[in-house]
Amino acid sequence: MAKGLGKGINAFFPPELEEETDDVIQEIPVDECRPNPYQPRKTFHADAIEELKDSILEYGIIQPLIVRKSIKGYEIIVGERRFRAAKEAELRTLPAVVKDLSDDKMMEVALLENLQREDLTAIEEAHAYQNLMDELGITQDELSKRLGKSRSHIANIVRLLSLPDQVVAYINNGELSMGHGRALLGVKDKDKIIPLVNKIRHEKLNVRQVEQLIVHMNEKPKKKKEKPKKDIFLQERESVLRDRLGTAVSINKGKRKGKIEIEFYSNEDLERILETFDK
Repeated sequence: MAKGLGKGINAFFPPELEEETDDVIQEIPVDECRPNPYQPRKTFHADAIEELKDSILEYGIIQPLIVRKSIKGYEIIVGERRFRAAKEAELRTLPAVVKDLSDDKMMEVALLENLQREDLTAIEEAHAYQNLMDELGITQDELSKRLGKSRSHIANIVRLLSLPDQVVAYINNGELSMGHGRALLGVKDKDKIIPLVNKIRHEKLNVRQVEQLIVHMNEKPKKKKEKPKKDIFLQERESVLRDRLGTAVSINKGKRKGKIEIEFYSNEDLERILETFDK
């Protein structure tokens, strides 16, 4: 997940802060720190916090937190896990560098820091991208340039949020993979998604099996005089195109000619799909 993030966190600090090479590390009271309200990471595993607490008790906090002054104490920009572990270790103070950042910059830095550490689930990443676009009023293309991520990656991740809430929750807690989620986006009848998800969970179906099921689900009801079943070659080509384009694809072959149908959900989604043909 961290690939393509070559700019580093410093790319999101204001220029005047980048020039400050001698940041002062202060000892600030733990009870005056508050979690980042724009923290994209929502899940902090207790076992990981416990391990970090033990490390802090033995070696101390090696890397200072980055915080900003607020009306009441400090808000954490980077280092919420160290803060949580410090509380568990019952420390009274912790080392920190105080920065002066706007809400927008604070949101960007928190997202980039988590992406570099590969800490976010696909759903947390999707929410973070969507929140940044909403709060900053920018497009997927602009966001991709600021984060060093491809627009197609951002678009594919954000589209997961269009799935039913229950499915989003399963992806977030690891019961379904991001591959499962992308396959489910291709289901034409949205009322069939939840029953299919239940089948996936109960039968432990892999992504390829789910894609094959969706192909059959999306086929029109059979009639008495129906056309011959789509051959395996066309099914495989559909699967290749679905993987590459990140959307539902149907290939139909007639006696003299055939056609390929590609679904898109917005103008930006269409632009993303068209860009893949230039690569």
